[in-house]
Amino acid sequence: MILRAAADVMGRVGPAGLTLAAVASEVGLVAGTLVQRFGSKHGLLVALAKQTARDAHARYEHVRTEQASALAALMTLTAESMTPMATPENFANHLAFLCMDLTDPQLHEHALAVHQARGRAIEALLIAAVSSGELRAGTDTAALTGSVQTIIAGAGLTWALDRQGTLPQRIRREVNTLVSPHIPSSDSSDLEES
Repeated sequence: MILRAAADVMGRVGPAGLTLAAVASEVGLVAGTLVQRFGSKHGLLVALAKQTARDAHARYEHVRTEQASALAALMTLTAESMTPMATPENFANHLAFLCMDLTDPQLHEHALAVHQARGRAIEALLIAAVSSGELRAGTDTAALTGSVQTIIAGAGLTWALDRQGTLPQRIRREVNTLVSPHIPSSDSSDLEES
């Protein structure tokens, strides 16, 4: 509950506005309680990063059991990764925190773990899609995984600039465009709606 609130506050106010007091207020606690639990704002951010890394694999497992199709699961997983960024301002605030992740060794370790867990999940879904015939035999799933991850990172910037649709819609569209040539049938229009 506290870490979810921290992520929500992060999206609304960015690095400068994220304080223990702001997060405490969000969950109905006093800042001193968070100081006792996390020690500092940095401690809270490290705890949030650790939890996000743990949640990455669990989310993959959940999405995979929800969807009959590996490609539908891929679309859900990639789109859901951007759901907290409902506005360009939310995206910008999360991006500002990513910049912190890139420069702080402790935060970077966990950001990298999330990235790697997401990559393993994406590749597992692509491999499953090849095995089930949703993607052509011989599809280079490792290369496709890297491209999907690049789309996840880059589509947010494009969307924040042109503001067309929602970010999850943009992610679905871009991943669909990337994956469609690897689908055996010529009709892949159902993929984007999955």
